Amino acid sequence: MSQHLFHDLTRRGALLGGLAAAGTAAVLPALGADPEPLNSRLSGSISPVHDPCAIRDGDTYYVFSTNLGTAGGGQIPWRFSKDLITWEKGGTVLPDLPHWASETIPGTEGIWAPDISHVGGRYLLYYAVSTFGKNHSAIGLAINATLNPASPDYKWVDQGLVFESKSGDDFNAIDPNLVVDRDGKHWLAFGSFWGGIKMIPLDSATGKPAPGDKRIFTLANRPPGSQPNAIEAPFIIERGGFYYLFCAYDFCCRGADSNYYTVVGRSPTIAGPYGDHNRFAMATGNGMVVLPHNPGSRWRGPGGASILRDGAQDYIVYHAYDARRDGTPTLRIAPLVWSADGWPTAIV
Repeated sequence: MSQHLFHDLTRRGALLGGLAAAGTAAVLPALGADPEPLNSRLSGSISPVHDPCAIRDGDTYYVFSTNLGTAGGGQIPWRFSKDLITWEKGGTVLPDLPHWASETIPGTEGIWAPDISHVGGRYLLYYAVSTFGKNHSAIGLAINATLNPASPDYKWVDQGLVFESKSGDDFNAIDPNLVVDRDGKHWLAFGSFWGGIKMIPLDSATGKPAPGDKRIFTLANRPPGSQPNAIEAPFIIERGGFYYLFCAYDFCCRGADSNYYTVVGRSPTIAGPYGDHNRFAMATGNGMVVLPHNPGSRWRGPGGASILRDGAQDYIVYHAYDARRDGTPTLRIAPLVWSADGWPTAIV
């Protein structure tokens, strides 16, 4: 375990104690009367789930995740729940890989890492297509008026290519996350390995890159010279005057041998610079640990995280690999409790 990770885990324990002393018990009952953590109560269709994102439409919660099958089947599986605890299989967003995706990224077999948002009266679902270990990748977009499949307005419409990276680029166009800043401007964060976590401005009308604006911002990276550059899965929220960047460090996709863990940093401005609770820069591989990797636990490599904002309560929605079930990626959901100085702790 690195010294920085040990420091963050120690701080996390101290933070929980401090929250309890400060009267956090007044907050926790709102998460449910059951004293067991939410994760221990999850049931139903919670695996295999990889790179989940969640949102609520009316009285129903929806989770979208990476397609774990191969080409020829439905793409972007979704699940639903009325209480965040019991989950049922729904369907898939798209019947198959869009033609543009298979033509742009030859060899891709499934859609990865969807990101769902409700903006301007419609649901925007960004997604990635790629092949493992390569950065010739692309991000697409599908839209819908509702997430309720019983509604007459329910229809996913694919909008095609949003952004592409090629083998000569110092970035990888996967793991998209739409961010609307406090001024109403739209941005797309993305990135996996290569040059780290990036962000581009979007046209809010089309959901695609802003015409004439070719800027690409770097938000986070591992230490200079580190090989490979194991960082991915950005997700940004705004809270209390800061933008918080969550992302995953180290390796997913190795079953119970995965050593993913999830960190966070913040910035007063959307483009950074982002720093952790010690003001160490995420541009050089720092970050406060939110979901640590514990190689001795049942749940390994917690990452691929998104944030569900449900009224006054925030949840971190992620996958972890179940060591008791051959490393199957499984849905996990943990409430976030925010400290007085504005840093989150996941109640796992």
